[in-house]
Amino acid sequence: MTSLGGRMTDVMLFLREFARTRRDTGAIAPSSPLLARALTRYVIPSPGKPRAVLEVGPGTGAVTRHIQPALGPLDTLELIEPNPRFADLLRHTYRDDSRIGLLPGLVQDHELGSYDTIVCGLPFANFEAPVVEDILGQLLGALNPGGTLSFFAYAGVPPLRRALTSGETRERTLGTQAVLERTLRRHRFRTETVLWNVPPAHVHHLALVAPALAYSA
Repeated sequence: MTSLGGRMTDVMLFLREFARTRRDTGAIAPSSPLLARALTRYVIPSPGKPRAVLEVGPGTGAVTRHIQPALGPLDTLELIEPNPRFADLLRHTYRDDSRIGLLPGLVQDHELGSYDTIVCGLPFANFEAPVVEDILGQLLGALNPGGTLSFFAYAGVPPLRRALTSGETRERTLGTQAVLERTLRRHRFRTETVLWNVPPAHVHHLALVAPALAYSA
């Protein structure tokens, strides 16, 4: 279990990396416990059946700490983390758990396996449309039948970005939002709103074949 002092150290590291690489870090603080709980909603224990879980962009491990206790002895968890400082922290934190493996670098640089559950913490709103489309296509394509992909977006950010940007920046923003909206229309089966996070967030749950009606909670 991570101590309070250890978590404060993680927060300070996160803040330093946000200041240094704001576009890639995307958030000003690690995910809150409530956001982590929503993101890991479908990391469901299945005794006797091995499950493969992937977390993309775990950062300092705020969400990973919710995934690890749900892993059975036969389950595996792969972490893909592009930030080398976060990757070093994760490697040290989970060095004694043989079920957890770390793949440093961009998700686009790795040949993904097949997974029952994928949790993604990447800041899609900061990326250009082709990058978002490529990543989401890879992740959805890596799902086993019946598998789920969960990611979040900060509440209120899309209209703010549309209102506060202009020219080429606004066009890039609109392109990225169009990719996200199109993907959600095709694959989303549930959206949860998490108010107790900085800032509040929507958690989207996707499947290859989503039910006709999505719902919110």
